[in-house]
Amino acid sequence: MDKRNKKSELLGSLPVPKALLAMGLPAMIGMMINAVYNLADAYFVGGLGTSQMAAIAVAFPLGQVIVGLGLLFGNGAASYISRLLGNNDNETADKTASTALYSSVFVGAAIIIVVVIFLKPVLKVLGATESIMPYALTYTGIYIVSSIFNVFNVTMNNIVTSEGAAKTTMCALLAGAVLNIILDPIFIYCFKLGVAGAAVATGISQLVSTMVYLRYIHSKKSIFSFSIKKCCFSNEIIYEILKIGIPTLTFQLLTSVSISLTNMQAKLYGDYAIAAMGAAARIISMGSLVVFGFTKGFQPIAGYSYGAKKYERLNEAVKVSIILTTLFCTLYGSAAAIFSEEIISQFTKGDIQMIAVGQRALLFNGISFILFGFYTVYSSLFLALGKAGDGFILGSCRQGICFIPIIFILPEIFGINGIIYAQPVSDILSAVLAAIMALNLHKNIMTEKSSFSL
Repeated sequence: MDKRNKKSELLGSLPVPKALLAMGLPAMIGMMINAVYNLADAYFVGGLGTSQMAAIAVAFPLGQVIVGLGLLFGNGAASYISRLLGNNDNETADKTASTALYSSVFVGAAIIIVVVIFLKPVLKVLGATESIMPYALTYTGIYIVSSIFNVFNVTMNNIVTSEGAAKTTMCALLAGAVLNIILDPIFIYCFKLGVAGAAVATGISQLVSTMVYLRYIHSKKSIFSFSIKKCCFSNEIIYEILKIGIPTLTFQLLTSVSISLTNMQAKLYGDYAIAAMGAAARIISMGSLVVFGFTKGFQPIAGYSYGAKKYERLNEAVKVSIILTTLFCTLYGSAAAIFSEEIISQFTKGDIQMIAVGQRALLFNGISFILFGFYTVYSSLFLALGKAGDGFILGSCRQGICFIPIIFILPEIFGINGIIYAQPVSDILSAVLAAIMALNLHKNIMTEKSSFSL
């Protein structure tokens, strides 16, 4: 059996629970490992002081933008590739993979150059105070340049997962994350590089992940043969990539905006508030990445099933995914809420104000995180099925449509507690909208199924 048939069997024939675990578990573990990049830097930098911790919190939105560039091309291509493989259009899938990969690197390099040129004003917009700015410039200057590797990694992450090779993604991310944990304390404390050491360690780790993907490409294990000669900028391919990629990029940009607005509101209370909200956000982000990792395995199965008109398989994949992600979110969110004070205490040398704010933020965010799995499965499903408009609306809610007005309104009423409540309130409203849109989606799928049966 050739490579393409094996991938097709995994996506279209293997029992749904086994297929989801085969695809989702490696991607989930890989994304969880990837979250270690964020936590490792925060944990080790937290020992340097509150302003240093706040500096990497300010830089965090830029990292989300970089991930968004990879997702623009990677996730956009992955959705289209899965449907193409379901329709047995392997040639177009091959062209789409190369087009997405090379485009992401070129656009990513251009954006990084612009950010480096205007780095200081960008950091001011992101919430850097005068005491935070020196550390933010040092950390971000190194981090943003090395992020070109992450653009490549995120794009490959999505493309490789779309062809059913989630284990490769897990290995690439695992290699980088383990190395980052080892290098962080060495560069920060042994070499006495401070926040610069954290950025250097992250850059080296991302390079290692890139090398794993390059080895995968050159070993011919992929069903795609990546080549700049295969790049095809036809209207159809570009439209299909951007149709899903732009909403996905928008989600990431909204995440950056939400973090930046939180920093700007917290800035009024001092560096401790920025550091506290940043630490809580990274903890919740780790759980979020696990769910995103699982849905990366869910998306190609959903897209392939929809493209192949296997509606029963599609519905089963949705049901099982909701159960598994909600179970995880309940366990993770509950643990974060119950042990919120102990967790936040690990990110500071003993700043009582930071611990107090961070503990409350993690408590409320942990409780609302229980809804995250349900919301994310449907956000991913709309994009996997090529329904970009609905996917855009739903995906924009949690960090945009709902969150942005809330982050301005609640602090005016509740002060710093309003900043803490903003994301949980947005989570609840977004989950309600997801439920409404889900009912309509399933009605439409049933209509398509009836028409196809005739």
